[in-house]
Amino acid sequence: MTDTITGRSAMRRSAPRPNRRRIRPTLPGFAFVAPALVGLLALYIIPLLTTVYLSFTETRPFGGETFIGIENYAALVGDPRFWSAVRNSAIYTAIVLLGIPISIAIATLIHAVRRGKNVYRVLFFLPIVTLPVAVGMVWRYIFNGEFGVLNQALGLLGVQGPSWVADPTVAIFAVSIVGIWMSLGTSIIILGAGLQGVPPELLEASALDGAGPFRQFFAVTLPLLSPSIFFVSVLSVISSLQMFDLIYVMLTRGSEAETASQTIVYFFFQQTFVRFDRGYGAAIAIVLLLIIMIVTALQFRIQRRAVFYG
Repeated sequence: MTDTITGRSAMRRSAPRPNRRRIRPTLPGFAFVAPALVGLLALYIIPLLTTVYLSFTETRPFGGETFIGIENYAALVGDPRFWSAVRNSAIYTAIVLLGIPISIAIATLIHAVRRGKNVYRVLFFLPIVTLPVAVGMVWRYIFNGEFGVLNQALGLLGVQGPSWVADPTVAIFAVSIVGIWMSLGTSIIILGAGLQGVPPELLEASALDGAGPFRQFFAVTLPLLSPSIFFVSVLSVISSLQMFDLIYVMLTRGSEAETASQTIVYFFFQQTFVRFDRGYGAAIAIVLLLIIMIVTALQFRIQRRAVFYG
């Protein structure tokens, strides 16, 4: 009996531990992904956790914070400026989403062109590689109520244009038009790639069945293009809810138009970097994150029925 126990003990000492066998092959993999993990931790996870903590504190302009619980969130719910910012962000997002049908039409026309497709794609993609500040400054002069190009063109037609970027009731719509113009390039490129994936034999088969161009587009092309449309819509919603630069550049500081047209991110900027209330600004950022997550989750739920992956 003693010999049996001694033999088992010797076998346990001589056999390598199974944990080491599992860990050793994975060490090179961990070494390769370590830089990405460090970057993820330093640039995303730690800032997110810090923002969550700050949202429950009252901060002072010169440093230091005091834990106050959910008071920032309670104040945010009762702040009419926040709800105005939410409404403006929703208006801007809805108008920018109207650019998706325009992008589909333009991408379809470019796809039908036999020569010069890349030239058209580059022309429509130029706003994406242009600095948003430069874009905002140019459009600010276009929308100028006194000597802007747009109002001069309307004047030739006998129409008196409003003060686009100075009128509080019109400014958010003027900014949204620029948002559509800036989003066309990315949407056209993505949708153009989706159009290239439509099998030509399906179009030929539908033509043999007597389907015309419009019937082919709505019955064949559009369903097969739905994954690309869904992807573009998700990107458009996320980027629109985070819009800040156009408001900052196109509208005059301290004007009624700026106050009436501020978005959620612009409201966050005002509270955090102008009034130095970092705790309240952190609460705004967390609420914006939750809004984006909820809207994106709803989009993914809708795509189960509306998107065709065949």
